[in-house]
Order: sequence, then structure tokens, then C-alpha cells
Amino acid sequence: MGLLEGDVAMEVASAVVDSVKEDLVGRKIKRSSDITEYTYNALRNAVAEIIDVPGKSMTEMIEEKKAQGEPLVVMFVGINGTGKTTTIGKLANYYLKKGYTPVIAASDTFRAGAIEQVTHHADNVGVKIIKHQKGSDPAAVAYDAVEHAKAQGKELVLIDTAGRMQTNTNLMDEMKKIKRVSNPDLVVFVGDALTGNDATQQAVKFNEAIDIDGVILTKADADSKGGASLSIGYVIKKPIMFLGVGQGYDDIKEYDAEWMLNQLFSEDEAAIEE
Repeated sequence: MGLLEGDVAMEVASAVVDSVKEDLVGRKIKRSSDITEYTYNALRNAVAEIIDVPGKSMTEMIEEKKAQGEPLVVMFVGINGTGKTTTIGKLANYYLKKGYTPVIAASDTFRAGAIEQVTHHADNVGVKIIKHQKGSDPAAVAYDAVEHAKAQGKELVLIDTAGRMQTNTNLMDEMKKIKRVSNPDLVVFVGDALTGNDATQQAVKFNEAIDIDGVILTKADADSKGGASLSIGYVIKKPIMFLGVGQGYDDIKEYDAEWMLNQLFSEDEAAIEE
């Protein structure tokens, strides 16, 4: 119940409980005080296994593509309001500081505001933006950005896409077309960690429609319950790649399962020690 109240998906909560049970049943205990410690360790081990979905890092993939003389093309999907556009700005800044040259594609042509927003982030971090008029073909924008990166020897293409509700069939068709035309190496779902189970459900829908490769969770620093970070990777069997941990362009970090584990268990650890 505690897991479900913390916005953990049902199948994940069941997996955690089963793992803890398997770990504890039949174990010999000397002192009754050991029960708390053993249970805590069993729970920590169960969670550790669930949040560590293996996958390549984006940096490794950039290097592999660079060796082939090609840019890494990353398409971002997710519904409006999850911080997708800001995340693209943060990633552009992150890789710029690592010595790469990213380019951003404003492929959310559905709203004029979306083009302005992503342009604002591109200008702020100092990267090139490829954009067309509002209402133009989003796949054409993505295609132009990829061609620009190839021509200019840029290593990374970040494609912003429209984020209407995940149940919108037209939106999903549009996503499929952008994917077909830009042929991305990675399709990344951006979810808001604070929405817990909603983020997991959205990821499932996008994964069914266009097969995502990884996840970025925003507002991970504010999510004390950790429901989304616990559930999302396990449910869709795809790795979490980055975490948004604040408002600034530098507030993004490559996902580290050990760090996440410590975030989820820090308060409990102190309580056990007391």
C-alpha cells in the first residue's frame, strides 16, 4: 500500500513485494531488531534491481556516430507541460560544455508559442535552431536539421515535437512521420516525475505507438515519493537516461541508479540508524 500511495505502478509494487518476500522467507533471525534491518536491506535490493534498466549512454552513442562521421539524431516526445523543451535546452548546453556542437529542430509546428520557446532556449545556450513557419510540416523541419548537422559536421541533432495528449491519434501519426523521415537513433520520452503514475501511463502509450528508446524525468529533485522513477523504466523495459534536477540549464544529470537509490532511501536510512 505504501508503494501504491507513492504513485508506484501496480506491477512494480507487486514485483518489489515478491522480491522482498523471496529474500526474507525462511531467513534465520537472531534478534528481533534484525527484522527491521533485514527488511530494509531486502527492500533496497529489490528497488535497486528495478531502477537499474541497462542501456547505452547518450554520450557513448554520440562517440559511436562521430566515428562514422554522422550526427546522433535524438527525437523527444511527451505531452505538453512536462518540461520537454527546457530539457532540450539543458541537453544542448550539457553537450556544448562537453565539446560537441548540437543543433535543435523546432518540429513542434503546431503552436507558434512552441517555436518561440525552443528558439529562446537555443539562443540562451548558444546553439543553432532550424525552424519553419507555424503549421508547416514538422517532419520537414527535422529532416532539414539532420541535413544541416551532416553538412556542418555537428555531432548532435535534438528534435522537439508537439505534445498534445497521448490519446490524440493525429499526434501519434505525426510522431511516426517525423520518426520515419528523420530516422532518429534515439526516441526519448520526457516525463514529469511529479505526475507519478500518469507519466508511466503516458510512456506506455508513446512506447506502443512509436517505440521509445529511453526516458528523461524532469523535476526528479522535487519527487520525494519516487513513483515515476521507480516504475517507468521497469514497465516499458527502457532505461532512464537523464534526470532534470532544477530550473537552470546546468540542472540536468546523467541517470545514476545508485544516486536514485540513495535519494529514495535517505530518510529511511537515518530512521533505521536512530
